[in-house]
Amino acid sequence: MANIEIDATAQPQTVLAPVAPRNRIATLDVLRGFAVLGILAVNVAAFAYPSAVYFNPELGPFPLIGDAAVAEWVAKVFFHSKFIALFSMLFGASIFLVGGERKDRPRGRLIRNRLFWLIVIALLHGLLFWYGDVLLMYGVAGLLVMFTRSWKARTLILVGAIITTLMFLLQGGSMLALMFAPPEVLANVASQMGGGGGATAESVAASIAAYKSGWSGMLAENFKAWTFLQGLSVTFMLIPTGGLMMLGMGLLKSGFWAGRAPAWVYGLLILVGGAVLAALGWTEWQRIGDGEPLSRMDMMATAAGAAPVLITLAYASLLILLTTRGAGWLTAVFAPVGRMAFTNYLSQTVIMTTLFTQPWGPHWIGSMDRPALWGVVGAVWVLQLIWSPLWLSVFQMGPLEWLWRCLSYGRLVPIRNPRS
Repeated sequence: MANIEIDATAQPQTVLAPVAPRNRIATLDVLRGFAVLGILAVNVAAFAYPSAVYFNPELGPFPLIGDAAVAEWVAKVFFHSKFIALFSMLFGASIFLVGGERKDRPRGRLIRNRLFWLIVIALLHGLLFWYGDVLLMYGVAGLLVMFTRSWKARTLILVGAIITTLMFLLQGGSMLALMFAPPEVLANVASQMGGGGGATAESVAASIAAYKSGWSGMLAENFKAWTFLQGLSVTFMLIPTGGLMMLGMGLLKSGFWAGRAPAWVYGLLILVGGAVLAALGWTEWQRIGDGEPLSRMDMMATAAGAAPVLITLAYASLLILLTTRGAGWLTAVFAPVGRMAFTNYLSQTVIMTTLFTQPWGPHWIGSMDRPALWGVVGAVWVLQLIWSPLWLSVFQMGPLEWLWRCLSYGRLVPIRNPRS
């Protein structure tokens, strides 16, 4: 998603400009494209249902049985948390690509401008369109992480890995500890989780009705969900997101994202991440089958899912190996989507809110079960895979990338592709 890059050879006295398309890191664009498509498979539930259902799927208007349970399992195992982790790491990489070393003052001003305008865009995105905006947290975390951009690759990777591991131990360890808690404690936790923080099926139905009532109802429901989610993000997600950004920046400096790490490193990450994915898939499937509001399988599944970065790195390693060792068609498929990741991320919001929540749309909120939502996700994927290369055959960057760059540079930058 974060795809403003600056040529690393730029000197402080040079007039800064966006990196030429021919000088971009192809594997980064592939990974960005993969990430922006994958994140929609997770976000679709937050578009299609009120926020309480996103946090507790059992509150949804359709029972999670049969095909719906399988669809939820696929999203939970293969997509949930994995693509937001990849987004965060790639955003950290872009902080260095844009800002360079801390002693480079012109590029330091550029990264500050870029993050400032990202926060402005995020506020408009979250308040007017969709409460699930992640850009605001990225902008705030980026303002902190940019002070680490002159650290060595090894230091960034070490600190990022420590923060990520501590977060895993806090989340996964606390759930495993519940396995040995007294029955009355489990019952109390189950009642809180089952209620979605006080939400009920009736309150979910009332929220759906409010979304369908018009502008005021939609904006009120969206604002309520936005304030809750942003408070949750600042409290629980800011530090782990910053850790992932530092990890991504360190991996960029080490050459990992460009495919310059030894092949055995990618292979090992694929094996480890694949093992974690298999464990998560098994525990999630057992959890679906036990039917209890909070069972030992719930705890094991949550613990296994608390380390999405291992699965994320396995996904990334597989793509990097393929794209750098002969599978050029992956670059052709994903890189255009990645070069327009900012546009594609925000256009997903426009499309999905038009379909589900905005007053000018058909108001599909609460009317589709999980399998049907996968059909909507697939249709948007096809659209973005088609329009991204078509747009880039004429223009150097996506329309929102162009706007963001103009704001960041404080001047108009060329958008038309010289080849066209």
